[in-house]
Formats: sequence, C-alpha cells, structure tokens
Amino acid sequence: MKKTALMLSLSGMVLCGAAQADTLLGLYLGADGWQTSTTGSFANTEQLQHFNFDDETQASYYIALEHPVPLLPNIRIQHNPLESSGDTNVQGTFSFAGQTFVVNSQLRNQVDLTSTDYILYYEILDNEMLSFDLGINGKYIDGNATVSEQGSSNVAMQDVSQTIPMLYSSLIVGLPLTGLDVFAQGSFVSYDGSRWYDVQAGVAYALLDNLAVDMRLKLGYRAVNLKLDDIDDLYTNIDVKGVFAGIELHF
Repeated sequence: MKKTALMLSLSGMVLCGAAQADTLLGLYLGADGWQTSTTGSFANTEQLQHFNFDDETQASYYIALEHPVPLLPNIRIQHNPLESSGDTNVQGTFSFAGQTFVVNSQLRNQVDLTSTDYILYYEILDNEMLSFDLGINGKYIDGNATVSEQGSSNVAMQDVSQTIPMLYSSLIVGLPLTGLDVFAQGSFVSYDGSRWYDVQAGVAYALLDNLAVDMRLKLGYRAVNLKLDDIDDLYTNIDVKGVFAGIELHF
C-alpha cells in the first residue's frame, strides 16, 4: 500500500512538473507550404516595368520561444524563401541595372524576395478561448531582381539588402469542443512611399494535445505585398498570394 501511494505521489509530481514547465517555457516549431501566384513590376525608377510570373510552391519555417518573465518579450524567428520567375516580351525600351533591353526583347525575369523575420512580441491575452499577441518585426530582406535576354548574354541584376521595421500582431480564437481554432497573423509597415504587408488567416486543428507535445494542422490563405520606393535603387510593386498548409509543434 505504501509502495502504491509512493508511486502515485511520484507520478503526480512528474505530471505537475511537466505542466508547470510548459507554463513557464514554451517552444514552438512550424513549417508551411505555400502555393503562390505572383503579379507585379519592378525597375530602377518610378516608371515600373510589368513582368509575367509563373505560379510557384514556396515554404517557410519558424521557431518561437515564450516565457513568463515580466517586461521581457517573447521571440519568434521565421525564414521566408520567396522566389518567382517568368518570361516577358517588353513593348518598349527598358533599362535596368546598367543594361538596356530594346523593344520586343524576350526576357527571362526573376525576383528573389527572401526574408527573415525577427519578431519580439508580448502576449496581451493567452487562454484557451482567445490569444492575442502584439509586437515589432525586424524583417530582413536579402534578395535581388534579375532580367536576362533570351538568346543573349545581356543580364542585369539589382541586389537589395535591408532591415525593415514592421508592426506585428497575431490573433487565435478557439472554437469550444471542436479542436478547431481560427487565426489571423501579420506584419505591416508603410513609410516614404514604400509599403510592405505579410498577412495570413485560416483555420487550425489540434491533432495532438497532451503534456509531451501539442500538434496543430493549419490551412489558410496568405498574401504579401512589397512596394519599394528607391530601396537600394530598386522600385517594386509585387503581390504574392495563395493557399498554404502547415504544421506546428508545441513543446
């Protein structure tokens, strides 16, 4: 009897410790697959050249760490590879990155808008019914825009490398007794003629929910708009949008 009581006591201490550790420190790992449709234009001046882009499959990955320390923000780091290319026949003379392309040139165009989000945020609300986070995002973009003339060695590339401060927020609303929740998340900034937003919304299902690990499956829609006004000599107005699916683990 004493052995049984001791085992129950130890088991209770282990479970309590695990639950307390989850409350004190939470680690989130996630990955999304995103089917994108891209439209837009870019140039070295305000006179933007429109380009055609093919549909692509993109991916993004993130890690977040939450803790109970007052005044110290939580942190989320997300890497967003984002590339798209296509073929365009220019209707007029187009100059880009020191190269000139004449009328009716058949061009291969590509943009690489890969970015990494460094997000510091606070949990304003955090319970099973409602979760709301608010913070700032230092979005670091390290990419380029490239134009090459088909059948020629004429290639032009413009690099861009900047850290852009953005406002970040996240909202999750739980649907009782279903294992489902609806969510919306995004970052936004607008200044000096430039604008960048990266927003998504959708529904998630809690496939696993226990003391060891939680697992959410997500399905939603994501939209990115990148309007650059003379950032590293690059002007853009590019929209990337489409359906995504993902998985998130919470330890």
